[in-house]
Amino acid sequence: MTKRSKKYREAAEKVDRSNLYTPEEAIALLKSMPARNFDQSVEAVYRLSVDPRKADQLVRGTVNLPNGTGKTAKVIVFARGPLATAAAEAGADEVGDDDLVAKVQDGYLDFDAVVATPDMMGKVGRLGRILGPRGLMPNPKTGTVTMDVAKAVKDIKGGKIEFRVDKDGNLSFLVGKLSFDTKALVENFTAVAEEIKRLKPSTVKGRYITKATISSTMNPGIPLDIALLS
Repeated sequence: MTKRSKKYREAAEKVDRSNLYTPEEAIALLKSMPARNFDQSVEAVYRLSVDPRKADQLVRGTVNLPNGTGKTAKVIVFARGPLATAAAEAGADEVGDDDLVAKVQDGYLDFDAVVATPDMMGKVGRLGRILGPRGLMPNPKTGTVTMDVAKAVKDIKGGKIEFRVDKDGNLSFLVGKLSFDTKALVENFTAVAEEIKRLKPSTVKGRYITKATISSTMNPGIPLDIALLS
């Protein structure tokens, strides 16, 4: 058995599968698991009783994590003229027009978020098959199609995350880094959890959240008490 699998087994043995945990308990439990030689990301996953094929049940949104993500996102911006200058001055990692479209078409994917001005969306639309499956397509609903590109860049780099339910009804979101203290991780988790709850489609009857777990990069998922999240 490898060293890695031993640590994973040790971590898994700490989780009582007959128990449902509060977010505070789950995060504290993650912190008690065997240490790794890097700062793990903490992520939560929800299973929602929605049908993403229906436009009114496609749950998606953005949240500014109160304690940040623990990493500085790489942001590219499709803009031109003064707005391209504004994006660059706000800290965008790359700004462009046709040149940036071509670069992405040629395989460039070293970025975490994409912002575009409305007039650029005709060109950015060509990248739908590349950006769409990765959840990177700019969208007015998430503030990534905007004339205020400087604000969008600053928000994303300051801890703004985007979440979106997948075709199977699963929704995952970043909570932060395991090195964050428990209070900071709970605050981040709660900020997103409240927004997801607020976005419950009116057409969904009965239980909205059917399952939820929280985990870190190299550790097993810890089941959450969905009664507390709903």
